[in-house]
Amino acid sequence: MRQGLNYWLIVLVLLIIDLYVFMAVRAVVRNRSERNKRIVYFAYWGFAAIVYIVMLTFNFKSVHWEQHPEARSYVISLVMGQFFAKAIAILFMIVDDLRRFIIWSIDRFKRFRTPREQQQLREGISRSKFITSLGLLMGGGMFATLAYGFSNKYNYHIRRVKLHFSNLPQAFKGLKIVQVSDIHSGSFNNKQAVERGVAMINAQKADLILFTGDLVNDRAVEMEHYMDVFNKIQAPMGVYSTLGNHDYGDYYPWPDYDQFHHSRQKEANLQQVKDTHAELGWRLMMNENIIFERGEDKIALVGIENWSVNHRFPRKGDMPKAMAGTEGIPFKILMSHDPSHWDAQVRPEYPDVDLTLAGHTHGMQFGIEIPYFKWSPAQYLYKQWAGLYKENRQMLYVNRGFGFLGYPGRVGILPEITVIELA
Repeated sequence: MRQGLNYWLIVLVLLIIDLYVFMAVRAVVRNRSERNKRIVYFAYWGFAAIVYIVMLTFNFKSVHWEQHPEARSYVISLVMGQFFAKAIAILFMIVDDLRRFIIWSIDRFKRFRTPREQQQLREGISRSKFITSLGLLMGGGMFATLAYGFSNKYNYHIRRVKLHFSNLPQAFKGLKIVQVSDIHSGSFNNKQAVERGVAMINAQKADLILFTGDLVNDRAVEMEHYMDVFNKIQAPMGVYSTLGNHDYGDYYPWPDYDQFHHSRQKEANLQQVKDTHAELGWRLMMNENIIFERGEDKIALVGIENWSVNHRFPRKGDMPKAMAGTEGIPFKILMSHDPSHWDAQVRPEYPDVDLTLAGHTHGMQFGIEIPYFKWSPAQYLYKQWAGLYKENRQMLYVNRGFGFLGYPGRVGILPEITVIELA
């Protein structure tokens, strides 16, 4: 009952926002012909009506949206996109309304002004066409940008980095690693596009392929349609993987949850996710390590379960267990899904971990990346959110993600296949 009330409260808030923004729309087209006004009004309320109808449909319990994750993503993006676009317009309108209030206050309390001055002030109270037009333009630009991002969700981008380590054994210099992260198979709806991405991975001819978590959004069944795609990923030294926060199924409303939040279905799902890695031919590393040897030279690959500073995410990683047996190995690579693990535990407690590979952030799937400058809202949540980071002799690389989640698009932060060469 309470959830239903909250839902209708959201609809009411959106309606109030629509009415407020419509005031700006009317002000901007005030001097247009009646025909043009009607077209603009119809377009505005017509699109708003579509959003409300979609929201009402989304609330129907008979519609099983979990079976249509891509459609669900588009619905959420449609609602949130128009909300943020109108929020930007409202910010400009509030600025204009404050300006008008100040002018009104001056007019009220400065009665000694001449009649002509008072008339000029009153004329200034009318809503500024420039400010409202700018707000609507920027709001519309935001919505158009989000809509454009839909076309980028399969626009895979290869990023190459060459990393120099003084302690890397000679036999492993030139080792080529491909890192892939955050597949989120439950969000896909274009198998051909995903196959193209997998072909790009294999085309790099990597010695070693590492996947750093979040194979699915919630459920193992999301991979059924893509098993014959991702099982093509191969490398001479093997494909190794870890679990991410989404792989545990924590965000799915399992119907058999008990009062202690336990679920047999959830446990079975996690086991099925683990089995899926094996069926793909990937070695899932659950707080363990493997030693690679070339002649007398050795390096260690360590893989742990999800470990996050944020307690909303699972903290199942066990570094002491994972590192056991690597004490005499001169060079170590760690796969850890969440980059917050690096500053919180890896650097202060394990200075012998040379390279950490993470994902998780997706770069928020929104931002700006140009030479010598990158920005994303992700940086306000994560200190390390995309690309390469160095502290003394230790390095962290955060992959921007192969797939997408929530918003079915990418703006500025493209899906990534990372090619790392060790030197």
